Amino acid sequence: MELVFENIPFFLKGAYYTLYLTVISMFFAFFIGVLVAIARLKGPMWLRLIARFYVSIMRGTPLLVQLFVIYYGLVDYGVTLGSLTAACLGLSLNAGAFLSETFRGAIQAVPRGQTEAAYATGMTPFQTMKRIVFPQAVRIAIPPMGNTFIGMLKETSLVATIGVTELLRSAQLLVAQFYVNMPFYLAIGVIYWILSIGFSAILEQVERRLARAY
Repeated sequence: MELVFENIPFFLKGAYYTLYLTVISMFFAFFIGVLVAIARLKGPMWLRLIARFYVSIMRGTPLLVQLFVIYYGLVDYGVTLGSLTAACLGLSLNAGAFLSETFRGAIQAVPRGQTEAAYATGMTPFQTMKRIVFPQAVRIAIPPMGNTFIGMLKETSLVATIGVTELLRSAQLLVAQFYVNMPFYLAIGVIYWILSIGFSAILEQVERRLARAY
């Protein structure tokens, strides 16, 4: 374990990139999920079909394959992305598909009578979605969104395969340097666990505050 303590700064750098990937990707995934959910519920038929196809592809193929397609496959067509950019793009598109299903279910869970009452008062569909439906849908979606966030935190380990030096890649580099496996892999396991517990506690507080508001 002495080697682990000596290399804590290296692990902290890996943890920084893990958190960076998680937060940035979740930020974009949130908006992707909202737009896709609305497209599937309110859009014209052609847009619904495109959104449904996107969700089917993203949910039906492994994230690792998606990362390889973005980072290695696009090179064949003259599109070269940096490893960090490709990682954020792949994680965002993947999580966005799952969040779209979360938001679609949350929007449908809001009683239809509230939408009809909003229309009766003269609100437009956009105003109804913004002021009545969406705030309630977000509250409903918080728990599954939290699960997606924690899942993404752990799935960032896959971006080590395209050269991003996050936690797993940090451990791999240290293993290659010192020829010792167990201490380094146990160390990143503990770090992932601590990060997961921390974010779970934050999400519980957010959920409680939203619940009190209603």
